Amino acid sequence: MDFYKRASIVCQNIPYGTVVTYGQIALLCQKPKNSRQVGYALRTGKLGPNIPAHRILNASGILSGATSFETYDQQKILLESEGVTVIRTDKGWKTDLKKYQWKTTLDDALYFESVFKQNNI
Repeated sequence: MDFYKRASIVCQNIPYGTVVTYGQIALLCQKPKNSRQVGYALRTGKLGPNIPAHRILNASGILSGATSFETYDQQKILLESEGVTVIRTDKGWKTDLKKYQWKTTLDDALYFESVFKQNNI
C-alpha cells in the first residue's frame, strides 16, 4: 500500500468550502493512526501538486499549516474566500469543525477503497 498515493487521492477530493482533519484523511486512507504522516506528507510535498492544503486542519480546527504557505495568513485567506469563517483564538486561527468539516460517510470510505483497489494501492 502506498499511503501517500492514497492520501493524495483523498485530499484531491476535499470539497470546496469544507475542511478536513489530518486524522480524517488518515482514516479514509484506512490507516487511522497515521495522522502525523499526513502532516509530514503535506510538509514535504509527497502528496504531489494541486493539493488543497489550506482545507486541512488539526483535530481542534486550528489552522496549523501556516509555515507551509507563502504568508502566515494565507491559509486563513484561502478558507475565507471559500466561505469558511475563521476566528482568532489564543491557540491560533480556528474554524468551526461542526459547521465546516467534510461530513464523510461510509459511502465515501467505500468509494475510496474501490479507487485504491482500482489503482492497486
